Amino acid sequence: MINLIINNKAVQAPEGSTILEAARANGIYIPTLCYDEAVEVYGACGLCVVEAEGIPKLLRSCSAKVSEGMVINTESERVVQSRKIALELLMSAHDGDCVAPCQLNCPARTDCQGYVGLIANGEYDAALKLIKNKIALPASIGRVCPHPCEKGCRRANVEEPINIAQLKAFAADMDLKADSYVPECKPSTGKKIAIIGGGPAGLTAAFYLRLLGHEVTIYDMMEKMGGMLRYGIPQYRLPKEVLDKEIAIIEKTGVKMVNGKKLGVDYTVKSLKADNDAVIVAIGAWSSSSMRTPGEDLNGVYGGIDFLRGVIQGNPVEIGEKVAICGGGNTAMDACRTAVRLGAKEVYVVYRRTRNEMPADKLEIDEAEEEGVIYKFLTNPLSFNGENGKVKSITLQVMELGEPDASGRRRPVPIEGKTEEIAVDSVIMAIGQKLVADDAKELTLTDRGNIQADEDTFETNLDGVFAIGDATNKGASIAIEAIGEADRCAKVVDAYLKGESFETRVPYISKRDEKTIDYSMREKQERIMAKVLPADERNKNFKEVSLGLTEEEAKKEANRCLECGCREYYKCKLLNVAQRYDIKPERFKGEMPQKYNENSNEFIERNTAKCILCGLCVRSCREVMNLSSIGLLGRGFSTNVAPAFNLPLNETNCTNCGLCVSLCPTGALTERSSLKKQVPLDERYEEKTVEINGEKASVLVAKYNGKTIRVIPNDDISRNANLSREELFKLV
Repeated sequence: MINLIINNKAVQAPEGSTILEAARANGIYIPTLCYDEAVEVYGACGLCVVEAEGIPKLLRSCSAKVSEGMVINTESERVVQSRKIALELLMSAHDGDCVAPCQLNCPARTDCQGYVGLIANGEYDAALKLIKNKIALPASIGRVCPHPCEKGCRRANVEEPINIAQLKAFAADMDLKADSYVPECKPSTGKKIAIIGGGPAGLTAAFYLRLLGHEVTIYDMMEKMGGMLRYGIPQYRLPKEVLDKEIAIIEKTGVKMVNGKKLGVDYTVKSLKADNDAVIVAIGAWSSSSMRTPGEDLNGVYGGIDFLRGVIQGNPVEIGEKVAICGGGNTAMDACRTAVRLGAKEVYVVYRRTRNEMPADKLEIDEAEEEGVIYKFLTNPLSFNGENGKVKSITLQVMELGEPDASGRRRPVPIEGKTEEIAVDSVIMAIGQKLVADDAKELTLTDRGNIQADEDTFETNLDGVFAIGDATNKGASIAIEAIGEADRCAKVVDAYLKGESFETRVPYISKRDEKTIDYSMREKQERIMAKVLPADERNKNFKEVSLGLTEEEAKKEANRCLECGCREYYKCKLLNVAQRYDIKPERFKGEMPQKYNENSNEFIERNTAKCILCGLCVRSCREVMNLSSIGLLGRGFSTNVAPAFNLPLNETNCTNCGLCVSLCPTGALTERSSLKKQVPLDERYEEKTVEINGEKASVLVAKYNGKTIRVIPNDDISRNANLSREELFKLV
C-alpha cells in the first residue's frame, strides 16, 4: 500500500492505482466527465486535474499514479482556475437548454414542461404533485395568473404558446374533484413560526414550512384567508369555493389559521417574535394608489382595490350608469367587467397608451370588450369634474406615442391643446396599490414606502423577522411573484432555524442560442383554449366565465409542447460540475462546432449539439462492445461524433445495447422510448429484483465477458428513484 496525503488527509492506496481512484476510495471528490471504469483512461475533459507538492504542472488524476509520500491538493486556487477554464470551453460549445424557457420565465420556477408532459401522458396525479412542489394554490393561480411562463414558450415561434395556465388549473381541478392530495409533513422540529398575512405569499410560506416540520400559525386581519385572491379578484374569474378548497388542504397539513386579528391592534411584530422562533411579514398592499389628479376627493371617485373588495364582501358602492375606469392592468379589467355585471350601461376604460401597450392579459382585454366595455385609448385624465361634491365628468388629455421609455413601451405624449370630456356617474382609479404604511411602522421602509427586505434572504431590520410579497421593496406585483418569494423564503427560514447559512448564489445553467433553432419542420397546431360562457350571458352575473379544459382538450394541448428543457437535467454530470464553480462561458463564445441533427433511431436519440467530445460513447462501443458503430469524425474544432462512414445509425451494426446512453455525461445521447420497449428481455439482459427505499423493485442487468456493463430501471419504483449509474451498479 502507498501512503499519501490528499487535502490534508492521510490515506492509503494500492500500488499502481491512480490519484482519482485513491481519492474516490476515501470519499474525496474529484470531478471528471470522460472517465469510467469500463473503458481505458482517455483524459479528454481536463476536469480531474490536481496539484501535487513539488511537481510544477497540474496532474490529470485519472491517469497519474500514486507514489509514496505524495501530497495532493484537489481544490487549490490553481486547480479551481484550471477547471473553470476547462468548463467554460466545454460549455461554450454545448448548445442545449438545461431548463425550459417557460420555467425560467415563471417567477416561482415551476416545472411547466414537466407537468405539461405528465398531462400529455394522462398522469394527472403526478402532474399535480409536481406543480405543488412550487405552488400551494394551483387551481386558483391557474385561473388568475397572467402566465409569464407562456411569454417564454418557444411554441410561439411555430404558432402560439402552450396554454400552460389553463393546463395547471385542469390538473388542480382534477385533484379537487377526487380525494385531494395532502403532502406528508416531515417530523416536528419543535420550531414555531408566525406569518402575518393570509394571502398567496403567506399561505405559500406556511404550506412549505409546515411540510418541513415546523409549527406555523397565520394571522390575518380579514374574516377569511386568501388575501387579494379572495378580496381583489372577482368571483367570475376565481370562484371562492375553489379557493376555499385549496386553503382547506393547507390547513389539513396542520397550519393554524387565525382570522380577524390586525397587526398593530391585536399584536405587534415584536410580540409575535417573542413567542415564535421566526416571523414572516406578508401583509400585502391594501391601499389604492393615488393618481394625483384634481378632483380625486369628489364623491363617486373610488380606488380600484377598494371597489372590488366592497363588491366581493357584498356591500358594493353606488356607481350609477356611466362609469370610467382609469388604468390598463388586470385590476382595471376586473373593475370594468365588474361594473358591467353591476348593471352600468356605459363602462369606459381610459388608458394613455394603445391596446398593444396594455399590461393586462390579452384574454381579459378581449373578453371585456365582448361584454360591452368601451376603450378610450391615448387619453389621460386631466381632471375629475364635480357638482355639489359629486363627480359628473372627466376631462381627458388626448395623447400620442413618442419614444420608448425604460419599460420598452412607447412613451405617451400630450397633444397640445387637444382634450375631450365624458360624462360619468363614477370613476374607478385602477392604476396600482400600495402598502398601508402604519401597518409596518416597526420595520424599516424604503424610499418608496415599502418594507425594506434583503432581496436574497428576505431579512428585515429585526432579527428573525422576514418580509415577502407586495409589501416589500418594489411593491405590488402579480401573485405568482409573491408565491415565488414565499417558496424561497421558506427555505431561508428553514436554514435560519437550523443555524445554517443559505446559498444565495444562482447556479449556472446552459441556454440555447435562440438564433440556432430551426422551427421549419414543426407542424402547426391550433392552440386550444377553454370554452367560455357567451358574452351576453356572462355579463349579467358573476358565474365563472371559463368552463375549463376537458380531459381530451388538455391532453391534446399538452402534446403541443416542444420539450425544450433537457430530460437529463437531474442526472447531467456536466451541469453538476458546472454548478460547483462560478463560470462564464460567454468569454469563449463563437460559432457552435456541432449542430442539432436527426441522426437517431427508434431506440436512441442523438443530440450532437450537446456533445462535449468526451469520447465515452465511442470508446465504450469499441472497447466494451467490440462494435465501433460510432466514431470521431473530422479534426480540430470541427470534430464530431457520428456513425461509421456517417451512415444513419439504423444502417450501422449498433445493437441498441444502450451502454453509450448510460455513460453519456451530457444528455447528447438519450433513450427515445420506454425502457421496456427499448430493451427486449433477450439473452443479453437479465431481470433482477432489488430493494430501493425498502420496496422491491425490478432492474435489467446487461453483462459483457462476465462484467456488468449496464443496469436499467425496469418499473415505476426503480425509474422514479432517479438513481445514478454508480448507485444502480451497487444495487446488483
